[in-house]
Order: sequence, then C-alpha cells, then structure tokens
Amino acid sequence: QVQLVQSGGGLVQAGDSLRISCAPSGRTFGTYNLGWFRQAPGKEREFVAAIRWFGGSTQYSDSVKGRFTISRDNAKNTLYLQMNSLKPEDTAVYYCALSNMWTTIPKNYGDWGQGTQVTVSS
Repeated sequence: QVQLVQSGGGLVQAGDSLRISCAPSGRTFGTYNLGWFRQAPGKEREFVAAIRWFGGSTQYSDSVKGRFTISRDNAKNTLYLQMNSLKPEDTAVYYCALSNMWTTIPKNYGDWGQGTQVTVSS
C-alpha cells in the first residue's frame, strides 16, 4: 500500500488558476499509472485526468479537457494537476490515486490521497 500526500488547493475566483500536487510518502510512484479524481457534495467521485507511468500519455474528462493538465516530475517524485480557467462547477474535493490499470474507473485505483478542497467562487 502506498501513502499519497496531497498539497495545494484552496479558494479561488472563476477564471483563476490553481495547481495541486501529490507525492508518495517514503517511496517512488514506481510503475503505477496515476490519476486525479474529484467529488462534489452529493455526487459520486468522478474521473478528471490520468497519466501513464510508461510514455506519459494522458487522458482527460471532457469537462476539463483544454483547461487542466496532468503531469509528473520523476525527479521530484510528484504528480501535479494544473487547473486553468476554473469554473464554479469545478468545486470539489480532489484526490490523486494509483492504478496498475489504464482506467478512468475509481474502483480500479487502489491507493488514494487524503483529498484536497478546491473551491471556485463566481
């Protein structure tokens, strides 16, 4: 089991940018694929973005494509989600996660960060 520690998040205005981070505690990400998910109050956890450990290809949900960028810095052993042109509907708790699969389904991710709140005011 991998402990993931998230940082960043906060309260911003619509149109602003924000970056959140995720790093494993005491080890590297290894060969896991990495994903970002979010969960708004009263809603199910939804896929946001993912990045493959090999090759670094990425995938995004339609709702964030063109505005969010997932990246990983292997030297810093850190996963990032750069969020631009934020909208009030992006308000949610954001989670990073690891998977042995290339997938957008939350149940296929085995290790999760603690979550970080992102609130976008209109």
